[in-house]
Amino acid sequence: MRKLSWFTAGVVTLAIVSCASVIWFLKTQTAGFGARQQPSVIERWVARRFRSLAVPESAKERRNPVPDSLENLAKARAHWADHCAGCHANKGSGDVEMGKHLYPPAPDMRQAPTRALTDGELFYIVQNGIRFTGMPAWGSGSTQDQDDSWKLVRFIRHLPKITPEEEQEMKELNPKSPDEFREEQEEKEFLNGGALHEAKKH
Repeated sequence: MRKLSWFTAGVVTLAIVSCASVIWFLKTQTAGFGARQQPSVIERWVARRFRSLAVPESAKERRNPVPDSLENLAKARAHWADHCAGCHANKGSGDVEMGKHLYPPAPDMRQAPTRALTDGELFYIVQNGIRFTGMPAWGSGSTQDQDDSWKLVRFIRHLPKITPEEEQEMKELNPKSPDEFREEQEEKEFLNGGALHEAKKH
């Protein structure tokens, strides 16, 4: 077992050194490495290996203790809309400004690489984040916090089946910029004023 661990560590180290060498070489030949470029095949491969290595085996085997219920799904949907959609989009596509401009870009959570992760892996990533990516660690360690993360795992599993009605509901819960908030307030005031004016006419 120990020999296998050393072998794995050696392979990973070799991969990291190789990638660093390639990146150094390419950087001397180009204008640099901004976040606008798409990750190369090698970078994507290394990133996935890092993600796999970052999650302890014991965490991968954990099962979701939160029941798969409409109530838990609704709570997770609201939590996602408020905390996660800024990078991952309401439907998990990653097709939003923030998500597209991360490096690597936020993944499409509905696709096979994410679907293949165990519930334990998803929970660990939500709680602890992933180094060298834009994914932060959201977990504080409290029981309520862990409960919320397990609910999010339920919602991630639900993403491929999200309905237009759910998306619309989430749009109402997405954080708004000051300009968006002001525009929304002005629209409400206009509609309320219009309704009041109509009532006075009758």
